[in-house]
Amino acid sequence: MLAVLKRIPEFFRIAALMMVFGLQGAAPALSHALEPGFLTMEETGSGTWRVFFRRPDVRGSPMPIEARLPENCAIREGGEPAFDGWAWSTGWITPCDGGIVGGEVAITGLDMTRTDTLVRIQPADGQMITRRLTSGDISFTVPAEPSIGQVFGSYFLLGMEHILIGIDHLLFVFALLLLIRSPGRLVGAVTAFTVAHSITLALASLQIIHIPGPPVEAVIALSIIFLSIEILKSRQGEERLSERYPWLVSFSFGLLHGLGFAGVLTEIGLPQGDVPAALLAFNVGVEAGQLAFIAAVLGAAMMLRRVMPSRGAFDGLLLRATPVMAYAVGGISTVWLVQRIGGF
Repeated sequence: MLAVLKRIPEFFRIAALMMVFGLQGAAPALSHALEPGFLTMEETGSGTWRVFFRRPDVRGSPMPIEARLPENCAIREGGEPAFDGWAWSTGWITPCDGGIVGGEVAITGLDMTRTDTLVRIQPADGQMITRRLTSGDISFTVPAEPSIGQVFGSYFLLGMEHILIGIDHLLFVFALLLLIRSPGRLVGAVTAFTVAHSITLALASLQIIHIPGPPVEAVIALSIIFLSIEILKSRQGEERLSERYPWLVSFSFGLLHGLGFAGVLTEIGLPQGDVPAALLAFNVGVEAGQLAFIAAVLGAAMMLRRVMPSRGAFDGLLLRATPVMAYAVGGISTVWLVQRIGGF
C-alpha cells in the first residue's frame, strides 16, 4: 500500500489529506444542520397530549425553530431545550380542549432553514398521522384521518432525504463505483445492495430483529474501509474477490446498511394503519436518492470526459485519481470507525 502511495504525485497526496481532514471536519456540522427535526404528539386520554420536540444542533446551539400547537392547546410551545449529545430536545404535557382535529400545527422558523421536520400525531383511539414539513410548507391542518397518499409522500421524502444526508452510505456507493468498471457487474452489485438493505430495513423496522445502533454504525464504516483497500489492491493488477463477485460483497454489507436505514424509522415509528405503505415508501425513497447520487457521479464523469482532449487523457487522469479518492474515502471512514467504537 505504501508503494502505491509513493507513486502518487505530491499534489495528489496533499489533496487526499485535505479531503480526509476537510470532509471529516465538515461532515458533522453539515449532517447536523441537515438532520430533520421531529415533533411527536401522543394523546394520553381526556384531551391531554404528551409532546416531544427534537431539533438539530447547529454549531453547539439548537436550530432556531419552534413547534407551535393548535390554538386550543393550553401550552402551545415548549420550554428551553436540553442537549442530548446529538440534538436539542424539549417535552411537555398540555390539554387541548375539543381535540386538535382541524387545528394548525406549525414549525416556526423552518422557512429560514435548509432542513425539514417530521410531525407524528398519535390519537388515543385513532390512526397515527404523519406529515413532513419543509421550508416551503411550515404548517398543516390536522385531518381526522390521514390519506394513504399523505403517508406515502411523507415517508418517500423521508427515505430520500435520509440517504442523501447519510454521507457514510453515499461513500459506500461511491466506492462501489470506483471499484467496479463493468456496467453489468455494477448493476448486479447495486441490485444486490438494494435487495439486502430492503430485507433488514423491513425486519428491523417491524422489530423482528434488533441490533444496537453503535455497533452497526461502526461496521458500516468498516465496510467502506474494506472497499477502499479493495480499490487500492485492484490498482496493482490483482483481481479481488469484490471484483469477481461484487454482488456478494454488496449484498453482505447491504444487510448492515439496512439496519442503519432502519434507525430513523425506529425513532419516528410507523403509522399503525399503513405500515406496508410507509415501509415501501421509505425504501423507494432510499432507492430514488441512491440512484440520483449514482446518476450525479456518472454525469459528472461524462462531463469531465467531454472536456478532456482525448479518451486516453481521461483514462490516465482516472487512473491517477482513483488511488487518491480511495485513500480519502478510506481515511474518512477510519476516523469514523475510531469515533464510533469510542462511542460504544
